[in-house]
Amino acid sequence: MLYFKAMYIESVPNRNSPPATLLRESYRDENGKVKKRTLANLSSCSAEQIAAFKTILKGGHASALPLDEQFEIQRSLPHGHVAAILGTFRRLKLHNLLERKSSDERSLAMALIAGRILYPGSKLALSRHLNPNTATSTLGQELGLKEVNEHDLYGAMRWLFDRQDKIQNRIAKCHLSEGSAVLYDLSSTYYEGSTCALAKRGHNRDGKKGKRQINFGLLTTAQGCPIAVEVFPGNTPDPNTVSSQLKTLRQRFGLKKIVIVGDRGMITSARIDALCDDSELGDFGWISALRSDQIRKLADGKHFQPELFDQRDLAEITAEDEFPGERLVVCRNPTLAGERKRKRDELLAETENKLQEIASACSRSRAPYHGKDKIARRLEREASKYKMLKHFDLEITETSLSFSRKEESIAAEAALDGFYIIRAGRVTANEFDANSLVETYKSLSGVERAFRAIKTTSLHVRPIFHHEEDMVRAHIFVCMLAYYLRWHLEQQLKPLLFNDEEPGGGPRKSPVAKAQRSKRGNRKAATKQTDDGLSAHSFATLLQDLGTLSRHEIRAAIPGGAVFHKLTDPTAIQARAFEVLGVKPSPLPHM
Repeated sequence: MLYFKAMYIESVPNRNSPPATLLRESYRDENGKVKKRTLANLSSCSAEQIAAFKTILKGGHASALPLDEQFEIQRSLPHGHVAAILGTFRRLKLHNLLERKSSDERSLAMALIAGRILYPGSKLALSRHLNPNTATSTLGQELGLKEVNEHDLYGAMRWLFDRQDKIQNRIAKCHLSEGSAVLYDLSSTYYEGSTCALAKRGHNRDGKKGKRQINFGLLTTAQGCPIAVEVFPGNTPDPNTVSSQLKTLRQRFGLKKIVIVGDRGMITSARIDALCDDSELGDFGWISALRSDQIRKLADGKHFQPELFDQRDLAEITAEDEFPGERLVVCRNPTLAGERKRKRDELLAETENKLQEIASACSRSRAPYHGKDKIARRLEREASKYKMLKHFDLEITETSLSFSRKEESIAAEAALDGFYIIRAGRVTANEFDANSLVETYKSLSGVERAFRAIKTTSLHVRPIFHHEEDMVRAHIFVCMLAYYLRWHLEQQLKPLLFNDEEPGGGPRKSPVAKAQRSKRGNRKAATKQTDDGLSAHSFATLLQDLGTLSRHEIRAAIPGGAVFHKLTDPTAIQARAFEVLGVKPSPLPHM
């Protein structure tokens, strides 16, 4: 049995070096002999600290202050959301995709990408978030950044833009393989100013009348993971960008077999003919859909009979005279049919009300509305916006307006309610069966979600203020990389989010049927809790929650007290989030 006596501090000569200051303990062994052993080397401590330790060992207090005042929190910075984002950044090896060698430019580029998720805003605002004196989180600390200004960040943007092709090639190698489907769509964002050559007036998608805009096309996997982005002038039509994307897939990414998926306005018959004549594009296939007038033409030509789809919702047909060499999958969704009927009935009623208002204005006794041209202009101004005038017989005179519904026209349109037709070319049944063609086309919603996140809900790409063309392209590329990181974060964090964890949602009898949440997803939505009994979150609120985990810089309130760092204890939801991400927040800042 060992009998301990006491701890004490001893100064020990150290040859030609300064004496070593050791914390020691003396004790008696089982034979009663007094021995001592070293517990710690305190040589690095200051004289004030040594004196404080001696006072404590003698039973005194190192400080005369009350216990709750013996430590000073010099600074506290939000850290949990930074740890989650940078931990995922490194787990994905995204920093190596930017550049394999560590550099100041790479650290600044990482700050741009992570900062787009945390603080979407200007470069000046981001520089303030990063600088030690004005930091609002540990992002600058974790990336080893010191003083950063907006010019440093603009330089990092140029550095990223110069490597865009190389970075996108590396991402493509991680996610694309021969013959896989690649989703493509085009969107736009409005531009403040008039100096950039890319800013043009075109098809406005943002509801900003009178604004110039920039177009950008996004390539994603079938699951919606972004692969590449390209910027086009704001007046570029959607179909004109397809060949550029196919060349990116073929020449830059080295894919021999390409299946590109785009909506009916993107991959048109005229565009397909032009692409097939381009020898540089190699072997490619396409999956798209027909326009309503094309569907009407096929129905009138008896290529399919709408009445037969009362018992089925999907059938594959061919129409060699209209679409030679293409596979056509006719689909009918009863839910969609009901929604279209409801919407058409509402629009017909609104149009009829407007027509009646104008007709009443023409026949009133006081100040009647007269003039054939005047009546026609008002008709165009007030009633044409509902796009239902095609279903009305109109008779306009100098003093009156009369109208009636074209019931046959309405019935003919209603007969095709709920119908859509998927078209595919150079895609065999062994590669994609009819069900797979429908599922793949409907997966275009993944690109729409990406655009929604990039433009509005999280990354706020718009409006664009950059003057130079290269900087505009770099800004869009930074947002794409930020969405790439966010997409992976969301995939990992699904157990804690309201997102349905089962791919594709609940089981369906047919891919034509509307997607439904799984039982597990419905339970999460109803109870607002995860399977672990924790509060379910959206991605944004979970990131805010993680941000409440802080890193504290603490100093002991004694003469010469050293500074140390400590994290707040994680809550249950924070601990679970770090567990599923495979991230362990460090209490120590990057050195």
